[in-house]
Amino acid sequence: MALDDLFTPLHVGSLTVPNRFAMAPMTRQASPDGVPGADVAEYYRRRAAGGVGLIITEGIRLPDPAAGYPLGIPTLAGEDVLAGWRRVVAGVHAEGATIAAQLWHQGAERADADGVVPVSPSGVDGHGQPKGRALRADELPGVAQLYARSAATAREVGFDAVELHGAHGYLLDQFFWDRTNLRTDDYGGPLSARTRFPAEVVAAVRAAVGEDFPIIFRFSQWKGTDYTASVAQDPAQLQELLAPLVDAGVDVLHPSTRRHYAPAFPDHDSELSLAGWTKKVSGAPVIAVGSVGLETQFRSERRGEVISPAPVDRLVEQFDADEFDIVAIGRALLADPAWVNRLRANELDSFAGYDPQTALAALA
Repeated sequence: MALDDLFTPLHVGSLTVPNRFAMAPMTRQASPDGVPGADVAEYYRRRAAGGVGLIITEGIRLPDPAAGYPLGIPTLAGEDVLAGWRRVVAGVHAEGATIAAQLWHQGAERADADGVVPVSPSGVDGHGQPKGRALRADELPGVAQLYARSAATAREVGFDAVELHGAHGYLLDQFFWDRTNLRTDDYGGPLSARTRFPAEVVAAVRAAVGEDFPIIFRFSQWKGTDYTASVAQDPAQLQELLAPLVDAGVDVLHPSTRRHYAPAFPDHDSELSLAGWTKKVSGAPVIAVGSVGLETQFRSERRGEVISPAPVDRLVEQFDADEFDIVAIGRALLADPAWVNRLRANELDSFAGYDPQTALAALA
């Protein structure tokens, strides 16, 4: 019955997701000059046709040169760009699925190959090394408005929700993390202060999109530069991190993990995942993610290494235990756009696993 329950709808504000499966956001760098083309629309449409109830787009660069690089990452400004996204949205909706736009500012992790200076909380990257410059306090409201304007544009284009990328060591996460936030003003120091700017971004987005339009917030312990990093050391700190975001207007939390089944705080509970703890301390709907359907956790796979399929028994147990409301799938959907339909039809034995050399080569 638990597997059947994964194919029931979920209602959040104006959003009704037809089942509990999402496509995780994955950068493709396949939008020349930021414009998503017909191939991008087809890429997302295929996953919707394959059974996914909610598509979360790859990260979309905010409309500021410092927000992201390279230019093959899509943006959300300009008539050609918006026309491209309307095609994407229309294709997903035609298959009966919903779609959220993930809004992304890379902060200090932005490449500076084009001469644009990265900006971040303290002018240091995820290794703790100087990079770019620190944002002044009087610049922060303008950055928050970049998110707000992009969210309003996403709603106008036809997206069903927005997701704010606050994970993996990018700008909003750089405020959370004490390695990248060395500020001595009201935005730095204790965790309660390090959450201030991300909460202000959420509040600005909420004001721009209205009360009923869903806001998803993605966060993580791990970073692209450090898989062992953590922001919250225990459940109390996790609550301290998340409560201001929910109070500011977040509807759904998306804790990004490399293994959906890994216990988040083993000293407090030997089994409960980060998704489970997130739901427990926040009370908000939660999206789980991390190596769903595959044997090994996310990492930089070696060329020629095929990741074998894995059963979903533990995932079903977690859903039955109310640890999450939606599960996001990444690499398995790159390998097989119809993975969800295969699961529903009990045909996962025909799923061959994930080959990074082919799955990451181009849109498929």
